[in-house]
Amino acid sequence: MLKFLPLLLMLAYGYAMYRFSAWRTLKTLDAQSRPLAEPGLAEMTGKMAKALDLPQVKVHVYEIAAVNGLAAPDGRIFLTRGFVEAYRRGNVSAEELASVIAHELGHVALGHSKRRMIDFTGANALGMVLMATLGRFVPGIGPMLVRTVTGALTAHLSRSDEHEADAYASALLVKAGIGTGPQKTMFRKLGALTGSAGLPGGTPAWLASHPPVEERIRRIEDRETRWSVEI
Repeated sequence: MLKFLPLLLMLAYGYAMYRFSAWRTLKTLDAQSRPLAEPGLAEMTGKMAKALDLPQVKVHVYEIAAVNGLAAPDGRIFLTRGFVEAYRRGNVSAEELASVIAHELGHVALGHSKRRMIDFTGANALGMVLMATLGRFVPGIGPMLVRTVTGALTAHLSRSDEHEADAYASALLVKAGIGTGPQKTMFRKLGALTGSAGLPGGTPAWLASHPPVEERIRRIEDRETRWSVEI
């Protein structure tokens, strides 16, 4: 039993970090958010709510300047203030923001927000185990190998989730009568809108890391072709 104690302690640490990360994220969002109140966007969320057979789709504004959307671990959907301001300036349309909301709804429906924290904390725990093992035998190269392995693992998990949420959003947008066009144009605008800022450095890493834009657009167009044949 004692020989498994270090592993059990690492797993316990990983779970504790998961709980703390969830608590800290929700506390920050509670303190820095408000309900979204934009008539043009309310029309879009109303269409999606009808498509989902829900009374409404609630969206909150996260009061930070970065341009992004996110799904919290408790299922709430957020657009950053920077995104809403871009909409007010006319840089993005209501339909394009609807595609962002649909994407975040996909993360919620598919259970990504909660699972992603568990995946990332699990990767951290794995990193600690590998560090303890490899660091003993290859002290110079061990830490670098661990960072490479855990980095590749978390990037793969994030990108897989993003593609799944994109597919969910495409289906929802079509069902809501909005279509996938705004989803593609939104992706094309993201680079100019976000720059290199993204989310603040204090935001957990599991809310970031997205696939290349052109790859995401190509997959949307592949779905469009497939669905047109099926119809």
